[in-house]
Amino acid sequence: MPSLAVSEPHSSQHKKEKKMKIDLNAETIELDDSFDKKIKKEKKLKKLKVSESDSEDSTVNEKSKKKDKKRKVSEIDEEETSETSSELVEPMNLKAGSGGDSVKKKRMKLAEVEDEDEDEDRSDGVEEEDPNAVLNFRISAPLREALKAKGIESLFPIQAMTFDSVLDGSDLVGRARTGQGKTLAFVLPILESLTNGHTKIARKTGYGRVPSVLVLLPTRELATQVFAEFEVYGGALGLTSCCLYGGAPYQTQQIKLKRGVDIVIGTPGRIKDHIERGNIDFSSLKFRVLDEADEMLRMGFVEDVELILGKVEDASKVQTLLFSATLPDWVKHIAARFLKPHKKTVDLVGNEKMKASTNVRHIIIPCSSTARSQLIPDIIRCYSSGGRTIIFTETKDSASQLSGLLPGARALHGDIQQAQREVTLSGFRSGKFMTLVATNVAARGLDINDVQLIIQCEPPRDVEAYIHRSGRTGRAGNTGVAVMLYDPRRSNISRIERESGVKFEHISAPQPADIAKAAGSAAAESITQVSDGVIPIFKSAAQELLNTSGLAPVELLAKALAKTAGYTEIKSRSLLSSMENYVTVLLESERPIYTLSFVYGVLRRFLPEEKVEAVTSLGLTADGKGAVFDVPSEDLDKYLAGQENAAGVSLEVVKELPRLQVRDPSRGGRFGGGGHGGRFSGGGRGGRGGFSDRRNSSGGRGGRRGNSKW
Repeated sequence: MPSLAVSEPHSSQHKKEKKMKIDLNAETIELDDSFDKKIKKEKKLKKLKVSESDSEDSTVNEKSKKKDKKRKVSEIDEEETSETSSELVEPMNLKAGSGGDSVKKKRMKLAEVEDEDEDEDRSDGVEEEDPNAVLNFRISAPLREALKAKGIESLFPIQAMTFDSVLDGSDLVGRARTGQGKTLAFVLPILESLTNGHTKIARKTGYGRVPSVLVLLPTRELATQVFAEFEVYGGALGLTSCCLYGGAPYQTQQIKLKRGVDIVIGTPGRIKDHIERGNIDFSSLKFRVLDEADEMLRMGFVEDVELILGKVEDASKVQTLLFSATLPDWVKHIAARFLKPHKKTVDLVGNEKMKASTNVRHIIIPCSSTARSQLIPDIIRCYSSGGRTIIFTETKDSASQLSGLLPGARALHGDIQQAQREVTLSGFRSGKFMTLVATNVAARGLDINDVQLIIQCEPPRDVEAYIHRSGRTGRAGNTGVAVMLYDPRRSNISRIERESGVKFEHISAPQPADIAKAAGSAAAESITQVSDGVIPIFKSAAQELLNTSGLAPVELLAKALAKTAGYTEIKSRSLLSSMENYVTVLLESERPIYTLSFVYGVLRRFLPEEKVEAVTSLGLTADGKGAVFDVPSEDLDKYLAGQENAAGVSLEVVKELPRLQVRDPSRGGRFGGGGHGGRFSGGGRGGRGGFSDRRNSSGGRGGRRGNSKW
């Protein structure tokens, strides 16, 4: 019979360490209760221990979890005590290995609790703190609630980097790319300063109070948008704003100013009018803000802006903020003249080459002016992703004409009455229509949700316009597409690339396969949304069509999708001009090609005159060895067959548009680069004037200097 030796009698209240030796069949098993109870229990309790700081912020659920863990450890201890007692009360019933099983069982249970702890620790892992979170800034509770209601929980970089400087009273120049939240960068700290900051005591209150804030903006649309921001966030703090712009009645604005306002937002022209009428008093002004200051220069507001800024009696008591996406010399002059010498500058663009939005895909497509109305609907189909589209034109007449040609589109430009402009913008924002055709009145600062696509009908006159137009999409961290149409024989897009830092994607107009894919996807989605209730009604007609058409079901469905999408025939499209039912052809000659007239002379050698007359959009290749032009698709075979009668000449259909010589507009219709010298040299003769077709090719003879402007 094996012997059992116990060092001390067991007691349930006894807290001292015990050691039992069980000698069974010459095997000794040591049970160290301190290892089982003390060490593991302490290890478990360490994990359950919560610091004072954590316990202050812990939630009810976290407390419940801790109680549950302690309960599980306590249950394991009670089971341990019970098992140990039974072992001592009935020592003769112990069998070899039973003590080890008890230890293993206890360890397994403790391990299960530890695993649960580790799983909970992993699932409850603390996310890395956002340094730009709203809670990290001196923003009062009402303003935080207003931001939260708008879904804003953290500030954009330009907002975070300027907030403290503005709130602490510094003059500031802020620069960031379009769509990066410049408006709230001055709205938030100004409101906090007026209600909780250093300007609170000096701010006038009561009926007839004079304004504390003046915000100048270049367009009516941008003024109303900034006004809306001040209304939302300023209204949460009990501040009153008014918006002054042309096209609205003077009397309504005058009455509001007489009653007293805290913030005035407006365009320079109308604010100047109110100053001259004695309706505005800037004697107690605390803030003056210039937003989109560079556009005010382009729109001719320089004198008005300087007059308005000069109306402040004591400039040392006024905080001046200037925000813009670009900083031309005039803006720098204004900053030096009206901002304090110790002003702060926050520039998120700096010397970076890329000035346009980095969230936007920049595409250029060759297109003649006559093909725009045909091409633009297909671009919208392929690139808008179902979102809103803004189309920019250079003139008001072009905007009105194009909007009349595009189904469901609306125009927005300066000749439209202000009330109608506001209705149009409201409808575009709300989704009543999805395409807006506008001049530059919509290029600056307008923040409209879900603008997925920007189309520019031609390259703008200045690079800043391209930056701001393309910036109407890809805003607030979203992505978008900016498409610019251009005539490859006229438009020198390299300047926009160089000065904006944009690297354009050169692609051809959407071809039948691209259009079919986009249209088919939209048609398929619309079909799936049709109620199943119509199936019994149309099922017999569908079955009859399937039986009589002689087509496979998938082919018949393809035709149905095409019909649903509005594409009953597939048309070819030129790579050069994007004209439908035209094909682009490349002519190459053994001799260098210097002029358009030389090309027409070559064509007359093997084509009848009426076919030569049908050639359009003629342009010379940049290498001086060829020319491209469009021919009607139906006559393509006749053009290709005719070349057999001309020695040293080849014709082929273009699959990718070659680089073309570009006319230098400053030299009256000459080709930049000229003839054989290539696009960068000055060699060869300048070409004749005219580009669009033979009828326009009789301009004055160019000089012998190429002078490329690539």
